[in-house]
Amino acid sequence: MPVYVYGVVLSEEDDTIGETFEIEQGIKDPPLTLHPVTGQPVRRVMCAPFVAGTWSPLKSKRMLSDSNLEKKGITKYVKNSSGQYERRTGKGPDFLTGGSSD
Repeated sequence: MPVYVYGVVLSEEDDTIGETFEIEQGIKDPPLTLHPVTGQPVRRVMCAPFVAGTWSPLKSKRMLSDSNLEKKGITKYVKNSSGQYERRTGKGPDFLTGGSSD
């Protein structure tokens, strides 16, 4: 889905905008008229489109996916809610625990 940039309308008479924010919307969705949190009036801001280059966010996400890391023989650990590092992919212990620094 496309990402659109909106600006808070500060002045209708001279098109002054304040805070800007991005929001992901379907291409057929109507433009926002009010800020989703504050309720202030907003308008869509024209800006240069993002053209994916060598290092696009989508490519980075694919390259760092669990399945791709496993194919490359890389082990990935992710911190869980209890503060331990849990193995998500690859070889090695299921959990990493902190050792003492003697």
